[in-house]
Amino acid sequence: MESIWMGIAPNATSTRVLAMAGPHDTLLKARLSRSPSHPRAMATLLEAIALWQGRTIRAALCADARLDGSDSSLFRETFADVGGPLYTLDWIPARGRGHRARRRDITGMGEFADLRQLLIDEVAR
Repeated sequence: MESIWMGIAPNATSTRVLAMAGPHDTLLKARLSRSPSHPRAMATLLEAIALWQGRTIRAALCADARLDGSDSSLFRETFADVGGPLYTLDWIPARGRGHRARRRDITGMGEFADLRQLLIDEVAR
């Protein structure tokens, strides 16, 4: 059974979350508030998706390289806990935005092409 790939990308106004089962099957696409209101929110979200789907999660937090330059407290709070039996979480330096979406399988959430490409390039390997 393959892992679910999950990308988390905080920015100045929100945190985008994308979960995929392989390179073509989007399971979850969300735009959440900029920073979680609880230090265990990230771990709980990852665990909940893993339990719901019955598969482990391979997640990547795409954030600025500097701790103080991160767009939210998500970066600092998340890396007190980087995994467990249900998920692994890696930090990936934020990339510039150059990718365009080829398709919009879930509309109304904005662009997620960069996060989709990060999952395919980094998490799936």
